[in-house]
Amino acid sequence: MRNQPKYNFFKNTTYALKGLKDLVQTETSFKIELVIVLLLLPVIFLIDTTLTNKIIMFISLMGMLLAEATNSAIERVVDLVTLEHHDMAGRAKDIGSTIVFLSIVVFVVSWSLLLIDIL
Repeated sequence: MRNQPKYNFFKNTTYALKGLKDLVQTETSFKIELVIVLLLLPVIFLIDTTLTNKIIMFISLMGMLLAEATNSAIERVVDLVTLEHHDMAGRAKDIGSTIVFLSIVVFVVSWSLLLIDIL
């Protein structure tokens, strides 16, 4: 049996906002990507393109934040388990970084192709 409280939408939202606040306060990469998102989000609404293209732009933009949050979670769990250098710990952190890298590639490629097509 898991030691988990009953589902409560408002409590779970509070936990999510607490995690977001922690990311913003402690993770430089997340802050940089959040600024990029906040700068480019209005572009999605201002640009003259199809709804499908706007959705692709939004998903690829938000994917960077999702990837960075996932990477931060992986790094924290690894650090909780061991602060000593361990090959498997390093590999887990490297894979987390790969998630971020791939999300940035998806963002750059999708936005580039869409903007080239639009302009």
